[in-house]
Amino acid sequence: MAEPHLLGTLVVPAPPLAAEGLCLDLGGRRVLHGVSLSLRGGEWVALTGPNGAGKSSLLALLAGLRKPAAGTVRLAGRPLQDWPVRERAQRLAWLSQQGEAEGDIAVRDVVRLGRLPHHGLFGPPGAEDESAVQAALAETECSALAERRLSELSGGERQRVLLARALAVQAPVLLLDEPTTHLDAPHQRALVRSLKTRALAGVAVVAVMHDLTLALAADRLLVLAAGRLHADGPPADPAVRHALAEVFGHAVRIERIATDTGERWAALPEL
Repeated sequence: MAEPHLLGTLVVPAPPLAAEGLCLDLGGRRVLHGVSLSLRGGEWVALTGPNGAGKSSLLALLAGLRKPAAGTVRLAGRPLQDWPVRERAQRLAWLSQQGEAEGDIAVRDVVRLGRLPHHGLFGPPGAEDESAVQAALAETECSALAERRLSELSGGERQRVLLARALAVQAPVLLLDEPTTHLDAPHQRALVRSLKTRALAGVAVVAVMHDLTLALAADRLLVLAAGRLHADGPPADPAVRHALAEVFGHAVRIERIATDTGERWAALPEL
């Protein structure tokens, strides 16, 4: 459970994941400048911005895969580095931008790797683990691929398998770096629906998104450019939409469109 803190007489749970003043140096150059944010359970957040903005670097810091030059990351109120590795892996699932997806290993076994934080390297998987694997395969439409080898799959199929591995962890925090890579339109739609479902179940979801229209379907946007956070809020916030257009040099405009399921926002290129 998240460690609470007191606000007057009210006990407020700590956010699932929070960062304060994060800075990162790479190759002698500062690529992130004092980024602060707080993630909430039950919310899907899209992290977006132009190439070189620092999106993947920020996500790596949040996952504990890089050490910040300054600032802190807290998982459920505790500094990230204070968590035992296995416990941290149970609470925080990660999909990298260029996940390893090669070799002669069966798809089902790849997804089973997501359960290692729960049963351990030498512990046998139990019924709960197998149930989580089956659910993740179904959610990513990989059930029919379960017995095939990674080397036999297309890029989009491998991406779905890696996503299934992350989902199988069933962590309260889910960090995804460009999860739509190689996915066709139907599977992009399936992914977005999956992220929304996970958020509705109470998970804190953060996904780096390059497709701005998909990003605008999120509950909240983090707009990053040149290593700084320029906006943080829902797509309906005019300041967020203005910042989004501005960091992309007004190469896009954000329009509200009506659909059968209600109004939504779309990014249109300024040709």
